[in-house]
Formats: sequence, C-alpha cells, structure tokens
Amino acid sequence: MVSQASRLADVRYDIRGPVLRRARELEEAGHEILKLNLGNPAPFGMVAPEAVLDHVTASVRASQGYSDARGIAPAREAVARYYRRVGVPDVTRDDVYLGNGVSELIVMALQGLLNPGDEVLVPSPDYPLWTGAVSLCGGRAMHYRCAEELDWNPDVEHVEAQVSERTRAIVIINPNNPTGAVYSKDTLERLLEIARRNNLLVLTDEIYDQIVYDGAVHYCAAALAPDLPVFTLGGMSKTYRLAGFRSGWLVVSGPKEPIAEYLEGLELLANMRMCPNVPAQHAIPAALDGGIDITPLLRPGGRLRDQRDRAWQLLTDIPGVDCYKPDGALYLFPRLDPEVHKIVDDQKMVIDLLEQQHLLLTHGTGFNLPSTDHLRVVFLAGVDILEDAIGRLATFLAGYEQ
Repeated sequence: MVSQASRLADVRYDIRGPVLRRARELEEAGHEILKLNLGNPAPFGMVAPEAVLDHVTASVRASQGYSDARGIAPAREAVARYYRRVGVPDVTRDDVYLGNGVSELIVMALQGLLNPGDEVLVPSPDYPLWTGAVSLCGGRAMHYRCAEELDWNPDVEHVEAQVSERTRAIVIINPNNPTGAVYSKDTLERLLEIARRNNLLVLTDEIYDQIVYDGAVHYCAAALAPDLPVFTLGGMSKTYRLAGFRSGWLVVSGPKEPIAEYLEGLELLANMRMCPNVPAQHAIPAALDGGIDITPLLRPGGRLRDQRDRAWQLLTDIPGVDCYKPDGALYLFPRLDPEVHKIVDDQKMVIDLLEQQHLLLTHGTGFNLPSTDHLRVVFLAGVDILEDAIGRLATFLAGYEQ
C-alpha cells in the first residue's frame, strides 16, 4: 500500500473535491448535470477573439523550443506595459514571470518564501488554492475575516489581530472570488499599511481586475504602494476567456533590495520547471496590446451584467435567501438564513441538491468560510439556464431539512 504524503493532510480543494466526484458518478449513470460550479467561460460560449487565436496559431511553428525560464520576451514586455498603464511605476519585462496559469505561480511564490511554521494572512472566504498552497509549502494560513456587512471587504482590525512574529506575507484577492467584492481604496490602503508596518510581502490576486460592474473601480495594489514589495498575479483565463491556455503572470514591483535573496530563489524555481508552455504565451501580447475590451459585456445590456442581475434577483426572491450584489468577478455568494434553512453540513447539502435536482454548486465552507450558510453560484450561463438552475435550487430549499 502506498500512502499519500503527510503534508497533504491539511490541504483542501473542495471546489473539485467530493461533490465533483459525485457529479461524475451521476453523469456516468446517464444523468445530465447542470454545472454552475466553476468559473470556466468556454462551456458557456464565451471564447477569445479570433485575432488572439490566429496569433497563437501563427506562432506555433516558432514555439518548439524552450523559452527563457520567465517566459518569452514579447509577452513579458506586454505585461509590463499593461501594469505601467494602470499606474505601477518602473515595471520592466525583467520583473515579469509567466506561468502555466496563476495557480502555478502562486505555488512557486509560496515555495520560495515559506519555512515550516511560517504564517500567511489569507482572506476568509478565499479562493481555496491559496490556503491549500500555503499548507502544501509548510506554512500556516491565518484567515482574516471579510465581512458581509462591509460588502465583503476585509475587517481590517481582524487582519491586524492575526499578525504575529511568524507572519511573512498577506494575500489580497481583489476583485474577490467567491464574493464578487471590489475593495475600496481605503480598505486597500489600510491593508497595505499593515504590510508596511510589519515588513510583509504583499501577494495580490487580481485575475478579475477588468471585470467590474455599476461603476465600481478596481485599484491595483501595486500602484497604491510603490514603496512596498508587491507580487501581482493575473492572466488570460477570465477577461480574455482563455482558461484552457493556462497562461498567467506574476509581476514584481517595489524595492528589490529587501527581497533580493528571495528573488534568487524564485528564479531557481522558475528554472527548475524549464519554462511555461510556449505557444500559450503568444496569446498574451495579442490580447493585452490588441485593444480587446470586455466592458461591453459588463454594461447594462451586456451579457455578464444581465446574467448577474437576473441571477441575483431570482436568488433573493427565494424565501430565506439574501445575497450581496457583486461589484466584480463572475460569482454570487448567497446566504441561507440559519433561522429558515438550518444547515449543519453544507457539503452534504450541495450533494443532496446534486442528487435531487442534478444541479452542481459549491458550498461556502469549501472557500474556508467558517459558517455553513453560503453557496457559490457561477453566473456565466445564459439567462434561461440561470432561471432553470435557480428554480431547481428554490424547489430544493422549499422542502429540504437536515
């Protein structure tokens, strides 16, 4: 018998865990499952512009060898230009690392940073890869509270209370997955001040930076704190609808001298994986420099805006359900009133929903939320599909008890 490594004992990734396995079993038994559990644009007909794909296709023949370990120069230059446009000073291609998706770069950044027992401040709820990667790298995720009554902005006093002598970094996810919150400038500046006072590395996940609604403004953390070492993560998956290309980036900004030794380690890790997938890197300059604009989908009458609004309306019409209306990203995070829906085990609830209604959603504790009263609903599907899905959820909740 071969057992798994002990370091996996505390690693969870429930958005692709037991619930998804049960969905596969039901599909193999012949059931059609309506999946609103992953932020994957392509299955819902949201694909990249042809010009981007044509550029990648034309570059395949020249992509047969390894690239620089950090990625091809034209792509890194395009990323650097993008961040200079949004106010991050002095970024060059040498400050950019490309990766096989943001996920790979998160793990690399934490592998190079953490010793056993080191702590990282991570939001709750979070995108669970962050907590899992901290644990996998020998660290300890210290979850700070994001408050629904603050439109899911972080409770800055609670963040401050989590800092200890073992704290090495703070993670910011803005716009947030799973809540859809877009953090205020004041909130971000207060978080950055905590990092400044405590000599923390700032790791900011901004994959949804261009997906904002209703006049909300996304502030790039690195632009607000040019005096701090900040690692900004982004990529092609969401705004440019190229999730399958696994094409992401990490941008290092701020003073380099305090993190020089750490950057040597990051370069070592980049070299050890040889390089990112080379053909997929060619999508980056084509997308970032090609004038591709997602805002028509986000305005009134735009597909994503209309889907968000209709799904939010339907969810809040269900008795005992309320929901923050997200200012960004692709998700709704409805709350089930504990006085109406007495849920003790929310993973069991979503499995029961899956088995009874053939609808696949994600439970709130899968995002390291301490309470069992939330669900995540992806609103990438068309309005007719969302109406069907939320109708199934309403029917389920009307008669469900634990």
